Amino acid sequence: MSAGAGRLGVRAGMTVAAARARCAALVVWPWDEDAVRRATDAVSALLLIASPQVTPVAGAPGMWWIGAGGVDGVGGERGLARALHRLAGAWHPGARVGVADSCVAARAATWDYGPAEPVPDPYAEAYARYLPPAPTPPPVEAAPLPPPRGCVVVPRGGCAAYLATVPLALVQMDVEVRAGLAALGVRTAGGLAALDGGDVEARWGPAGLSAWRLARGEDRRRPGLVRVEARRSVSTELAAPSATLEPVLFLVRAALDRLVADLARDALGAATVALTLHLDVGATHTLTREVRLARPLARVAPLFERCRALLERATLPAPVCGVTVSVPATGRLGSDQGDLLSPAWHDPAAVEAAFARIRAELGPNVVVRAVARDHHRPERAGQWLPVEGVDAPSDAPSDASDAPRDVHAQSTHVPAALRLLEPAESADVAPDAVGAPTTVHWRGRALAVTRADGPERLSGEWWADPYRRDYWRCTTAAGLLLAYRDRARGGWWVQGWYD
Repeated sequence: MSAGAGRLGVRAGMTVAAARARCAALVVWPWDEDAVRRATDAVSALLLIASPQVTPVAGAPGMWWIGAGGVDGVGGERGLARALHRLAGAWHPGARVGVADSCVAARAATWDYGPAEPVPDPYAEAYARYLPPAPTPPPVEAAPLPPPRGCVVVPRGGCAAYLATVPLALVQMDVEVRAGLAALGVRTAGGLAALDGGDVEARWGPAGLSAWRLARGEDRRRPGLVRVEARRSVSTELAAPSATLEPVLFLVRAALDRLVADLARDALGAATVALTLHLDVGATHTLTREVRLARPLARVAPLFERCRALLERATLPAPVCGVTVSVPATGRLGSDQGDLLSPAWHDPAAVEAAFARIRAELGPNVVVRAVARDHHRPERAGQWLPVEGVDAPSDAPSDASDAPRDVHAQSTHVPAALRLLEPAESADVAPDAVGAPTTVHWRGRALAVTRADGPERLSGEWWADPYRRDYWRCTTAAGLLLAYRDRARGGWWVQGWYD
């Protein structure tokens, strides 16, 4: 609820009628779980700019645990608080940030607006002329920039001192313990911490002892921030487990923005990007996939397209509750310089980006090149191989006679190109006395054969796919057709035509 409704006595858990009895102008909005989840994921992606460890607080929409370790080189804890306040302020004008050693103190600090800002005196200039001039103070070192209003940084080791004046409502405890402390007149965490721990345990048991320790700043809880040993990694959790990839891809894009910015500052590119999906079936159940690039790349768009294509092919055995994006392998970016206005200079990264978009749209292994193979059967005389793997040994056929050879390595004479049909199409052929085709009935047309060259009899492969064929090159009004008579299975077939 708003602060204004709270001042009028509206409290969580009230019925609408009871709330309107205290606030007649109350406007009730229905709770939209999907909208809250989408907004939470959006803010989580935004907060990744300040820290690589972001976790929404379970059961408390609008709150996040943020990792504050290793921030000494980027302004320290005060700098982190300022950055988080600025980012969260884009979503809520009253955003608050608390930084502390313990969870209980950090959460309590988010309810503290910090020291009050000084109020200017409107008459200061009027009577300043009657005051003696102030002495010039000696020069001192510039103090660190204080965090803005709404940010509280609890000094290290000072959780107990800070919690001493904090209202008891900000310390997590059972309802029975809270009611008993209220009956005793204990209103602050410091009042609870001043009690004897043995007496608290004797009266309220382990629940009371746990609350007593929290009031003293002894908080062993951790918010579940994921720490990955990889040097360059970003981890975050979803507001709620998702069975679809849409919120996951949203966080992956935000993580890549941060990782690529770090790589670019070091003149490095990502050679491998690892995506680890944390599944909602156990703390250690994860699914990891890797994107391996042909050359190091430090551009978000092509990296994201490759990651998206990889995740869209993955099968999720369970909903996803978190994602970790890391760069296990990096490489130096190319330093080739070119003339932007010269048509002879090309950017290899632009080609990689175009290939990435094509693969993301149409699937893997769609960017291919043609290679020729030494084989008698026309349908096996050529092969399409992926561009990235055409020279890899794993892509070469096992049969030495089928080894691909580069078409461009042949002589300068370019023969007619055979346009193969996959598969071959059946046709009705009228042969003459020696078996040469005279008319080919194919695709609803009767094509007269003016010249038939053949037969070229091919057979073999009895161990795998035996065949016995008589091939004829038939000159017709529609062009030069390649047809064959299948002596093993019977019938005539059109294999293709020549350009």
